[in-house]
Amino acid sequence: MKATRRFVTSIAALALTVGIYSQASAHCDTLDGPVVQDARKALSAGDVTPVLKWVQAKDEKTVKAAFKTALATQGKQQQQAAEHKFFSSLVRIHRAGEGAPFTGLKPAGSVAPVIAQADKSLQDGAPAPLISMVNEAVSKGIQERYDKVAEAYRHKDESVQKGREFVAAYVEYTHYVERLQLDAEGHAAHHGEQKKHAPEKHKH
Repeated sequence: MKATRRFVTSIAALALTVGIYSQASAHCDTLDGPVVQDARKALSAGDVTPVLKWVQAKDEKTVKAAFKTALATQGKQQQQAAEHKFFSSLVRIHRAGEGAPFTGLKPAGSVAPVIAQADKSLQDGAPAPLISMVNEAVSKGIQERYDKVAEAYRHKDESVQKGREFVAAYVEYTHYVERLQLDAEGHAAHHGEQKKHAPEKHKH
C-alpha cells in the first residue's frame, strides 16, 4: 500500500514538473494565460521587457516593433484592437519558437482545471492542492484500467474473442502506466513534441 502511494505521488510530482502536454500547450493560447498576462503588464508599464522571456532572441525585434505599434495607438476601440493584435502576434511567435501551431487566442477561462490549479499553486507557493488533484486523477486512471484488464484476464482463454478483449485492455493498461512512468522519469516531450517521443507500441 505504501509502495503504491509512493508510486502515485511520484507520478503527481512528474505531472507538476512536465505538465499534461495537450492541455498545457493550449494554456499559452488563452487570454488569461501567462503570456498575455505579461503582455498586459508590459503595455501598462510601457516596457516590453516582461514579454521578451517568452520569445527567442531572434524574434525580439519583431515583438518590440509590434509592442511599439500597440503602445502608440490612440483611441479606446483602436487601442483594444491593437492590443489584441499584439497579444496574438506575441503568442504566435512564442508558439512557433516551441515548434507548436497557433490557431488563435482562446477566451479567458478556457484552460483546463489542472493547469489553472498549477498556476494558482505557483502563485500561492503551495503545491499540495495540485498534488492532491493529480494524485486523484492518476489513481482513478490506473484503477479503472486495472479493473478492466483484470476482469478480461479471468476470461481470456475462454475463446478467441475473449482473448482479444483481454489483449486490447492489456495494451491500454500497460501503455497508460508506461506513459506515466516515462513522464515521472523525465522522458516526456514538451508541447508539440510528445508524439515524436511517444513510447513504441507493444507487439503482441
